[in-house]
Amino acid sequence: MRAARLHEVGGTFRIDEVERPTPGAYDVVVRVDAANLVPNLRNVINTYPTEKPFLPLPELPAIFGMDVAGTIEEVGSRVRNLTPGTRVYLNPGRDSGDSWAARNNEPMNDPAYTFQGYFGFGPGSKEIHKDYPHGGLCQYVNAPASSVVVIPDSVTPDQASRFGYLGTAYSGLRKGDVRGGSSVLIHGVTGTLGVSAVLLARAMGATKILGVARNKELLERVRKIDPDRIAVLSYGARDVGDWVREYTDGRGADVFLDATGPTATADVTMAGLWALRRGGRMVSIGAMPEPLPLPMYRLMTLHISIFGSLWFTVAEGEDMARMAAAGTLDLSHFESRTFPLEQANEALAAAADRDGGFTSIIVTPHA
Repeated sequence: MRAARLHEVGGTFRIDEVERPTPGAYDVVVRVDAANLVPNLRNVINTYPTEKPFLPLPELPAIFGMDVAGTIEEVGSRVRNLTPGTRVYLNPGRDSGDSWAARNNEPMNDPAYTFQGYFGFGPGSKEIHKDYPHGGLCQYVNAPASSVVVIPDSVTPDQASRFGYLGTAYSGLRKGDVRGGSSVLIHGVTGTLGVSAVLLARAMGATKILGVARNKELLERVRKIDPDRIAVLSYGARDVGDWVREYTDGRGADVFLDATGPTATADVTMAGLWALRRGGRMVSIGAMPEPLPLPMYRLMTLHISIFGSLWFTVAEGEDMARMAAAGTLDLSHFESRTFPLEQANEALAAAADRDGGFTSIIVTPHA
């Protein structure tokens, strides 16, 4: 099969002929119909080996691409329920399977937790990279059957390959206990995580969705998704806390989801934190890099909780698939720019230069 592989850190992808995978006993082989390129992939392949060596990459040459949607082609001898022809998204989270965390049903807390086709979180990730070496920038991927999220007919492969962002937002909203009647403040609302969070907060029954970012044109596009439930603010135009309390009967938001990116500053996050009501919850799913000045005693007396949320489970992916099938999760707001496998480098450049979170950059290896 054809694969776009990285041969050296900081290099470009080259199209190689590599062996097509065969499934292990508990695996599936999936034909890749859409691979969503995350903007951070450029940073991963250029800087992580030197700046973040604690997040190990697969051994080079390697096939990257963490968000894969496609069709099952083959199943392993001990796969009982999934069958060829089934349309799926592959959750890329992998664990060792027998660590203390894995045995206690906490796979994301495994010291060797790894994103297939991306990077890992500990030294043990090197072996998991070897076990599952296929990212989405190739024609066929081998993955555990336990990683499969079955996709309904109403969801396109391009939309399904967006499940990584959607799932990250969904798991964060669940940790914030978003439910019918909730008010949710989202910082970084025009980004890829932010737009996903808006769509999911609507699907989960939030009645006030308050979005903060800087780009006024993109903010207006977010507002138009549901003008009766969504209000937006360009950061710096007003005090965030005062603005939020106007929409929440003076209380403040129930949940603050911080989806800001790596160029954001601590003051943006702190403004959201102080816009919470008494007993509110902050959940961080973004990449704001600065330390936060947290007055713990004040937060304790206000009964405010702070959570970090890394990723999402396969079960949460199945939740989203069912919401999309029912029409409560509306994925029609997303648009795609597609590239053939031979233009993987152009696709990566486009992912880094996207204007806002409505557009997905998709590689289609069989085009």
